[in-house]
Amino acid sequence: MAEHSSTYLNPPLIEGGGSNDFKLSGRTLSLAASPRDDSLAVYPAPNVCYPRNLKPGYPKAQPLYTTIGQRPPTSERRTFVSDSSVVFAALQNLVNVAHTKEPELLGGDQIQQLIRKLSVDYVNFCRECWAYSSRNDSGDEPLHLDPDHYRKLYTCFSLFTVLYLPESGFEDAPVGDELMEWLNTHYIEPSTEEGDHLSSQERPWEDDNFWSYLARATLRGLSQASAFFLEGLSKHPSEHLQRLSDHLSPLLKNHPRLHQFNSERDFAISSRRWKDKVKTLRIELDRVPEDDREDGFENWWDRFGDLVSILEGREEVLKKLCLSLGADWKEVCVAWGIFVDPRLRRQDLPEVVVQILDEMPPDPTDLEDVIHSLLMLGKPTQVLSQASQLDAWLSAHLADIMEPLDLIDRDPDDSGLSLRQQYLLSYADYLHSDPGLWRLTVDYMCSCGDIGKEMADQVLMRVPLHLTATSPDNAPDDEASRIRAGDLVGVLKEVNASCHYHQRERARRAICKIASRTFLAEKEYGLAVAYTSSAEDWPGLGRIVDCVLDEYLKEGPVKFARLVANIAPSLQSLRKQQSSVANGVFIYRLMFAVHFAEFHQRRMHGELHEAAKDAVAMLKGHIAPKSWWAVILADCVDLLLHCEEMLFSLENACVLLHTLQEITTKTSHGAGQDYLSILARTTKGKDEKSAAQRLQVVRLALAKYYARCGAIDVGVQSDIAISY
Repeated sequence: MAEHSSTYLNPPLIEGGGSNDFKLSGRTLSLAASPRDDSLAVYPAPNVCYPRNLKPGYPKAQPLYTTIGQRPPTSERRTFVSDSSVVFAALQNLVNVAHTKEPELLGGDQIQQLIRKLSVDYVNFCRECWAYSSRNDSGDEPLHLDPDHYRKLYTCFSLFTVLYLPESGFEDAPVGDELMEWLNTHYIEPSTEEGDHLSSQERPWEDDNFWSYLARATLRGLSQASAFFLEGLSKHPSEHLQRLSDHLSPLLKNHPRLHQFNSERDFAISSRRWKDKVKTLRIELDRVPEDDREDGFENWWDRFGDLVSILEGREEVLKKLCLSLGADWKEVCVAWGIFVDPRLRRQDLPEVVVQILDEMPPDPTDLEDVIHSLLMLGKPTQVLSQASQLDAWLSAHLADIMEPLDLIDRDPDDSGLSLRQQYLLSYADYLHSDPGLWRLTVDYMCSCGDIGKEMADQVLMRVPLHLTATSPDNAPDDEASRIRAGDLVGVLKEVNASCHYHQRERARRAICKIASRTFLAEKEYGLAVAYTSSAEDWPGLGRIVDCVLDEYLKEGPVKFARLVANIAPSLQSLRKQQSSVANGVFIYRLMFAVHFAEFHQRRMHGELHEAAKDAVAMLKGHIAPKSWWAVILADCVDLLLHCEEMLFSLENACVLLHTLQEITTKTSHGAGQDYLSILARTTKGKDEKSAAQRLQVVRLALAKYYARCGAIDVGVQSDIAISY
């Protein structure tokens, strides 16, 4: 039966014995997920199954609890995930270039060597983080993870690199030397302290650890250390042991290793000759009389024989020695590739490991040990499964390398995701626990096909854009202030760059819509128009125009003209990119708002001739919507009644008169809502009757203007009769 974990609310939502009252109140416990990270809000909410039981007065104060599924990376962990992401990005670029330009090279040696270099970079990052966390384990700032965790990442990633990403030319070479180097790097035995202790003694062979140290050093291929203590046996009371040690020491020093030879053939020949010398030493050892095989402290003959058995590659002795020395299966496997089968290749290693694990299984409670065994067994899929339990970072980056090496299946399963994508998205979900790491989260998600890109879009659209000024004095270097000055800076710039890099145009447009709504709420209409047009949100542009024109109706022409002043530059760029009738409709509405604002701006600045021309242009050029005709006419009254000079030519006055006549005619036929609704909002009565009365004022002003034109003979005679 599966175990169930419990989470306790602190402080408790319900005091002891109060669970029944809480249930009867018609409430239940509910939760909501945060769209910004993987945190949850837990709170009491009405129980929809029993709505009739809901009691509004219970309880009076309802607490809200927040929790998070994964601990966000902090301290050295944050640095680690950020720095290693550079290698991840480099690998994505490498694989993408290989796929698009030269896909046949993806499995070639050149690409594999480049991947190997990046894998070594991962190994180095793990080593550096381990070293850093070890130095700062007792520092003032607490570490996110203990140093041993990074040591485990280091051992696992380095073993993967040794086994699956050999250097060029060593793909089919014996692997024993590389495994021994890996073992000696990560699991140092025997210790330096033991060697120092023995070397300080005059008769080291009398120490209980002397022969075990010598056996461990021999198993690890530490020929210099072994030879040093063998030379110390020149003072041993047994002449047989002195002579045998003199013979064994050069054998250890001259043990053939693959890296010492230019070809494997030369290595094999030298190994056979060396083995013959070991056999000779065995014969010499067997000739020692039984009475001379002890020195009063130890049966030196048996212990010396163990050393010779190691060099002979006797399997059972290797296993027995490793068990007695407290070593595990790894040491047996590595020693096997040095002494039992010096020509052991990577592809043959799993067969040997299976045989050894039958007698010396890995520790099932130690994930590091299990991962090592699976790597040596050649089971990459199971490696990823165990690695994900150790650290999502490890499984994600191993999977990312395994796929281009064809170690795991590239095809998606029923979920639509490949194995690599599943582990990368799991890691991205971990990164998402820290909203500040949204860039990395998006980078990892966008490397996981369409599903990952859709997830990245959701992250991008929820990044706080910092558009609201935070400094109390609204300093000019404040990020929000610089954005309002027209600069693309800060988080907004980074989000925009991320969208462009990953070709997330839909997300970019959605983000522009969000920015536009923010600016619209703050009445930054110029920025609102700019970001709406960037999003190609033409209905949104229409809503902005409505809000702009509402400013005229609510605040009057002075504030209206000031608010619209910053829209003109955006209008010019919009007219250049006008491409369809659909967006043209909204652009023309924006044109009207700008022209209407300019009309009032000129009125206020005393540029009355230009203002009169603007009014006529809006009506004559069909820039103004019909619902605003009456408003324009009403605003022209003071221009018509201007005493100092005639501001309208007779032709332009006729345009005003024609417009007035059309409004009057259409209104009389029941279209008053279409023509008088806006003007009505500017009157006290807020109705068509009040708007019609305002138009009577316009009619009277026009009649007076025509009378003045006739008196001073301005223009030509009009054939339009003014009726009352």
